[in-house]
Amino acid sequence: MFLKGKSAIVTGSTSGIGLAYAKAFAAEGASVMINGFGDAAAIEQERAALEATSGAKALYDAADMTKAEAIEAMVKRCHDELGGPDIIVNNAGIQHVAPIDEFPADKWDAIIAINLTSAFHMMHAAIPYMKAAKWGRIISTASAHSLVASPNKSAYVAAKHGIAGLTKTAALEVATHGITVNAISPGYVWTPLVENQIPDTMKARGLTREQVMNDVLLAAQPTKEFVTPEQVAALAVFLCRDEAKSITGANMTVDGGWTAA
Repeated sequence: MFLKGKSAIVTGSTSGIGLAYAKAFAAEGASVMINGFGDAAAIEQERAALEATSGAKALYDAADMTKAEAIEAMVKRCHDELGGPDIIVNNAGIQHVAPIDEFPADKWDAIIAINLTSAFHMMHAAIPYMKAAKWGRIISTASAHSLVASPNKSAYVAAKHGIAGLTKTAALEVATHGITVNAISPGYVWTPLVENQIPDTMKARGLTREQVMNDVLLAAQPTKEFVTPEQVAALAVFLCRDEAKSITGANMTVDGGWTAA
């Protein structure tokens, strides 16, 4: 448990990839603060499970990722109650799909705020604590869309390209402070959110389940296999190890070969 005594905040972590990050850090002994929306009882169950796994404290914070003051307060609460934060993972994200000329301006603003600007506010609040400790790990969930584009996803692609640039800039700024800053760019990840979209797509397009998975969702991934949340989280854990301290400013793909073409 090499993260015993360390604390981690993972945004957007009440389910999916974010929860996998939290579980992976807890398995290495870290105190974890999770964040996001969902059923209160289900969130409490996950929080308690993290404590049971880590043997350390776990907290839930409902900070709204569109509000800078809420993000600052969450980071301070982590510092006051868990220490650190030693690790932050910028994972919160939303999506909307539409052509640019039909894209609602409020959806653009929300996606940029949650997927990109919240990462800046997290770094802004956490880096002073990391500098004081002379150690820190900043990880952001980017996407294959931080490297390549798809139609009808202008806000999401712009935000994820922004995460890639923010990662590089922050990495250069803190390189002599024992802090690394990296992005992880998954392809399509098998989560309940993705699974629940399959029946509707089958109906709308008149396709079988296998056709939806292979010809729609996995069309861009040469492996024809979904990435798992646990695979993404395993890379995040490695980036926290001393062996990874020279990896900084990197955008690391876990995309089944999507961006190799």
